[in-house]
Amino acid sequence: MSGNTRGLIHDTTPESLLLRDEVFAYASDRLGMNPPPLDAPATVSELWQMTGQTVTEEGLGGSEALALFRDKVGHATISVDHPNFLSFIPCAPTEAARLFDLIVSASSIFGGSWLEGAGAVHLENQVLSWLASEVGFPESAGGVFVQGGSLGNLSALAAARYSAGLKLKVQGKPEPRNWAFLCSKEAHSSLKAAARVLDVEIVWAPVDENGRLTGEAVAQTLAANKDHTIFAVVATSGTTNFGIVDDLRGVGEVANSNDIWFHIDGAYGLAGILSPRTRHLYDGSDLADSFIVDPHKWLFAPYDVCALVYKEPKLAHQAHTQHGEYIAVLQDGDDWNPSDFAYNLTRRTRGLPFWFSLATHGVAAYRTAVTHGIELARRIADEIESRPGLSLVRQPELSVVAFRRAGWDLDHYKRWSDLLLNRGQAFVVPSAHNGEPMTRFAIINPLTEYSELIKILDSMDEIEAD
Repeated sequence: MSGNTRGLIHDTTPESLLLRDEVFAYASDRLGMNPPPLDAPATVSELWQMTGQTVTEEGLGGSEALALFRDKVGHATISVDHPNFLSFIPCAPTEAARLFDLIVSASSIFGGSWLEGAGAVHLENQVLSWLASEVGFPESAGGVFVQGGSLGNLSALAAARYSAGLKLKVQGKPEPRNWAFLCSKEAHSSLKAAARVLDVEIVWAPVDENGRLTGEAVAQTLAANKDHTIFAVVATSGTTNFGIVDDLRGVGEVANSNDIWFHIDGAYGLAGILSPRTRHLYDGSDLADSFIVDPHKWLFAPYDVCALVYKEPKLAHQAHTQHGEYIAVLQDGDDWNPSDFAYNLTRRTRGLPFWFSLATHGVAAYRTAVTHGIELARRIADEIESRPGLSLVRQPELSVVAFRRAGWDLDHYKRWSDLLLNRGQAFVVPSAHNGEPMTRFAIINPLTEYSELIKILDSMDEIEAD
């Protein structure tokens, strides 16, 4: 690299031009891998042995640094887009989305304000409007793409609490000290973190025998907790562990009738609304005041992106707009500034790769891909039920299949998980329900094959033989 400061940003030396070619070649090779290697993590000591000290005064040079990542360190990261990555919730971005992610990075677009990113924000807003229409929100709905579901839930709940406080202020009532929101214990762990950040409590509502939060349970819990000022009710459309969709209409009707903000956490499962096989499960989504869905989960976008949508964006605007002399110029008029709708100011236009993929392939292709995951989950669930010694923990509703092996404790599941990962076959980790160990397949990748799932089930016999 040249020794002047201009060369730091725009280097046109032969070495730099060669590095561009090498980077593009590596990106092209990675895009062309079908499948990519599953790979596996390494220990800290192993990584230090691979890399040595890489941050130095002199620098390694671009080609050496790239080779270090490409040939060594990159293999110490699990490929979440591998078809047999079946743990947690995988990420399976389309090639179109990954390609456009390169363009977003190369373009240096500031996505916090309309003034600086109008064209990009316009395209992001088209996607948000489409998601809103699928849920049944009015055309006036809108929101923002944020980093992930945790930030989306936090921002929605912050808007809900602020809105509830405004109502009390109009009524001439003081703000209470016992703010709380209501959800079930099947809800995502990020809600506990949101409660800590907001300094509020959580009122827990019981679930029914199917693990579903119902309107009846919400009504009973509200009646039994008059000592709390409940400013929001949170339902889940597709729990992470099981893929359960709550009784959205029942919960929404109770929340609406009590003038309480209704938020839907659909980070993983709201994508299921696109499939004609499961769309009926989402009846009542239109009653919500806000919802989230993570396109990097089941909508085939790269990390990291969460769509946060409000039925009445002005309420979120009041809660989240930051005020400062240096940003006052951004807030003149009615421009749509994404930074006004969540707890963020600086933001990447992370919705653009998702937009490009949707614009490229069309919504119908997405409906087909989501349906594929649902049908494959049902098919492998039937196979599990047919095998002696295996049993479903519950019937799959979306694309998560939870099951147990008779006689296995947590150690058996861990040894099996290690076996699969160490030979590069699959990534399937233990989970638990009611304190009992189990495992699960989270199926969202359209490249996941039934025959591979069969081989993974067959491999359980190898642990029994130990």
